[in-house]
Amino acid sequence: MPFPSSFGPLRPVAACVAVVTAAVAAPAHAVEPFVLRDIRVEGLQRTDPGTVFASLPFRIGDRYDDEKGAAALRALFATGLFSDVRLEVDGNVLVVVVEERPIIASVGFAGMKEFESEQILKALRDAGIGEGLPFDKALVDRAEQEIKRQYLARSLYGAEVVTTITPLERNRVNVTFTIVEGDVARIRDIRIVGNSAFSQGTLLGQLEQTTSGWMTWYTKSDRYSRAKLNADLEKLRAYYTNRGYLDFAVESAQVTISPDKQDIDITISIREGQPFTVTAVRLEGDYLGREDEFKALVQVRPGQSYRAQDVADTVRLFGERFGLYGYAFARIEPRPVIDRTTGQVEVVFVAMPQRRVYVRRINVAGNFRTRDEVVRREFRQLESAWYDGERIRLSRNRVDRLGFFTEVNVETEEVPGAGDQVDLTVRVVEKPTGNLMLGAGYSSAESLTLSASVRQDNVFGSGNYLGFEFNTSQYNRNFSLTSVNPYFTMDGVSRAFDIYYRTSRPLTSTSDDFKLVQPGALIRFGVPFSELDTVFFGIGVERNEIDGTGLPNSWYLYQQEYGSVSTALPLTLGWSRDGRDSALVPTSGMYHRLNIEWSVAGDVRFARGSLQVQQFFPLGPQFALGLNGEIGYGVSLNDRQYPFFKNYFAGGLGSVRGFEQSSLGPVDVTGTYTGGPKRLNLNAELYLPVPGLGTDRTLRLFAFTDAGNVWGEDESPSWSSLRASAGLGMSWLSPVGPLKLSYGKALRKEPNDRIQEFQFQIGTAF
Repeated sequence: MPFPSSFGPLRPVAACVAVVTAAVAAPAHAVEPFVLRDIRVEGLQRTDPGTVFASLPFRIGDRYDDEKGAAALRALFATGLFSDVRLEVDGNVLVVVVEERPIIASVGFAGMKEFESEQILKALRDAGIGEGLPFDKALVDRAEQEIKRQYLARSLYGAEVVTTITPLERNRVNVTFTIVEGDVARIRDIRIVGNSAFSQGTLLGQLEQTTSGWMTWYTKSDRYSRAKLNADLEKLRAYYTNRGYLDFAVESAQVTISPDKQDIDITISIREGQPFTVTAVRLEGDYLGREDEFKALVQVRPGQSYRAQDVADTVRLFGERFGLYGYAFARIEPRPVIDRTTGQVEVVFVAMPQRRVYVRRINVAGNFRTRDEVVRREFRQLESAWYDGERIRLSRNRVDRLGFFTEVNVETEEVPGAGDQVDLTVRVVEKPTGNLMLGAGYSSAESLTLSASVRQDNVFGSGNYLGFEFNTSQYNRNFSLTSVNPYFTMDGVSRAFDIYYRTSRPLTSTSDDFKLVQPGALIRFGVPFSELDTVFFGIGVERNEIDGTGLPNSWYLYQQEYGSVSTALPLTLGWSRDGRDSALVPTSGMYHRLNIEWSVAGDVRFARGSLQVQQFFPLGPQFALGLNGEIGYGVSLNDRQYPFFKNYFAGGLGSVRGFEQSSLGPVDVTGTYTGGPKRLNLNAELYLPVPGLGTDRTLRLFAFTDAGNVWGEDESPSWSSLRASAGLGMSWLSPVGPLKLSYGKALRKEPNDRIQEFQFQIGTAF
């Protein structure tokens, strides 16, 4: 639970205190009703008299009685401005005597390290405790207890909070929370009692909370939390019920803390029951005459142990299938028929589709900046059409993939008085889409890299992208301006402009007396052919200038043939399909990419294409296998040589690890690695969990094997010339950017190959 939200209940407490005080302050003796001739207010120091008069339920000339007096007291206390209010009668004049609450001059903290003080100050102010607000002792006392509770949630059981109220002149006070945080209490021991079917170690491995270990400084999994304990108990329940133990129960969970409040012991008592085997699966109820279609969705298999997850998956799939036919409120109840004498169970799924409905209206809520049309154009469910659960899920995912929102939820609401209609509300929570970034990266290949970018992913709420960025390193520099309109046409065809200025030289070069300068521009369009497939095409213009002396041989020969300055007019064609579950830490799905570049005009005529195929396979909850294959081929389209700046490179991170970056392939007479127009790259990575991290995927270990090479124009690719390596590595989504480390040993190499076993890179994605 975020810290600020915990102060929500404070205001009702203050209101209750005010009502009780008002009751005590009510007149002890009844007053004979009379007509008010005047109303006076006494005791005001800062409050405007109009505030008092506006709160009174009567005016001069009205008839006054005890009931109206009690209402006036309640109204005045409800303002929160006064610590005491009295009503006195002087003839036909009512005198309102008030005692104003002190004003809070400042709120401060002493000794707070676990939380950000700015965050808590904002939460306190939202709850009525802040600079310039009236002082309420009840609210402050409640806030003190809430701060203590938050420390308990962080396993700081020895934390002490003392509130000091310092009176100041002019009826003001300073509020200071003095905190002694103490040390974090850590889980010393976790025991599970009552298990016989599975070992203690197996069951403890299912829990998120652990005893202290060598990685718990990072995971903080040895800090006790009641919410985490409840989640762990559910994980135990799921583990047993997915292995046939329907009668499994957690009988108790005892938590004890040491006298010094530094160590916590947890004892979980369970009752396993007996395992059950599924003998049959039956469908009952109304399946719209499509029983065979629904039977194909059943995940429960007779003859196997009962698995609660299979039952839940079947219910979910049934609900989604009913949604395809417009039954938004279909109910599916799994009813296990248990025979404890034989240890068998028959699973019955009872379906009640309710009624078929139309979508009357689709509303968008929470988009204070983003225009409605940006959200609506991603929707595949149409208004006045049958409710379609699959289209609604697809629509929600498309809106989420825009990247403009931290949360996207679709709520279904019945239309009052119309049993066959529903309204959909797309409720979003916007996030800042502008980005000003200054950064630095470091790699074993390019040393220090500085970068900066200014971008807006959602310009004026239109969904368009506009960005400027540059990066610089020892070998490559890039300045670019990019604009993307994802809906250039109503059908979702995108249009993008790129203007760039690049300078580069070979990574393996030891001289900085020369460089290749490439200014250029590109326009490209993207045409979606399916929800996963997009085809790109475009045209660009590029100027290539060789500047400097001491050129590598391939550069010198190119300069002799084309001159120091040459131009190209490349056409581009591409296709991509992305079905990965994550772009940074994928564990399942595939990614395919094809790019073709063809220079049809200018001094340089060439064509080249590349194909990349990635596939990820989940191997249980914590392991995954990733396979990657890339091929590239380029050719000159006239009698001149193929342009060296369109060569492929191999070696290092992203290619064949264990070899120096871009050091594989042809070498000219000057010793420069020039790359080549033919490339093959094969990679396999087995992702392993870091011990003690559980299911956290931000830090992962991996074992890898790589193979690949590049070849020159006059060389023929062959398996015998492939270089290969294997090793271990670690990837981490660090706060300063993605970090990748690898240690590789060359398995197939030549005597002149440049070996670099340890390689790393930070500041760029992989």
